[in-house]
This record gives sequence, C-alpha cells and structure tokens, in this order.
Amino acid sequence: VKVHRMSSLVVTQESEFNFILRILNTNIDGRRKVMYALTAIKGIGRRFSNLILKRAGVDLTKRAGQLTEEEIEKIVTIINKPTEYNIPTWFLNRRRDIVVGTDSQIVANFLDAKMREDLERMKKMMLHRGLRHWWGVKCRGQKTKTTGRRGKTVGVAKKK
Repeated sequence: VKVHRMSSLVVTQESEFNFILRILNTNIDGRRKVMYALTAIKGIGRRFSNLILKRAGVDLTKRAGQLTEEEIEKIVTIINKPTEYNIPTWFLNRRRDIVVGTDSQIVANFLDAKMREDLERMKKMMLHRGLRHWWGVKCRGQKTKTTGRRGKTVGVAKKK
C-alpha cells in the first residue's frame, strides 16, 4: 500500500484520489484545496470559485482530488450557467455582451477568443483603445514617457 502525504491529508488508496483533474480544458492539481485549485481555470478567481462551491454544496475543506464525478459535473454546470443558480449578474465577468446582449461568465479558451474578438472590433472601428492595442502602447491613461518601453533603449548614449 502506497501512502502519499500532503500537509494535512493522508491518501492510502490511489483509486479514490485524482492527482490531476481535467475540467474545462484545464489541468487542475488534485493536491490543492478545491477553492484554490479551481482558480487554475482562466476566468475563475477565488471569490467566484468560493461562490460556485457553496452553490454546488461541496465541502470547502476538501482537496480537488477527492471530488466525485457528480460534484465535478455540478461545478461545471454552475460555471456554464451561473444565473440559473442565483449567482448575481454583478459577479459575472461578461455583462451586457455587445453581440448577444446577455450576462455570462466566460472561462478557459472562450475568454481568450472573446478578448481577441473585442480587440479586433475596436481596431476595426478605429477606437482609441483599439489603436493603442494595435500599436502596443498603454491604453488606460498611464504615462509613457519613461515606462513601458519593453526592450527599447533607456537613458542617453554617452559621447566619446
């Protein structure tokens, strides 16, 4: 019998513990606590993860590797349709989508795709923010005289 030790958890049978979970195209470390393990999914932070687990009725003291298949399915359905589980709209990361007009939580690969679409739309409309993204300079009002040069020369060249 192999015994694995993880801080406060001792696993005696490997069949009931998964060291790596695959949820929403993301590998999740099974040794971490569930709330913090879910934050490995892009678009899910600690607070949203905490709320998901409370709505799913999952024990927050569990490790991610101890989750059952039913609990994982419940978590995934809550992530995909949060408004059906009484998660308030102000908690979601995509409110009043420009194309569809609905509120939703966008996670994993869809987050990257939506960001790309938004930037392309801004560039196409020639918005100031889109142009700044296109040029690769800061677009949120920061100063750019001395910071954000990323590899360009800094300082003055000495005379010989």
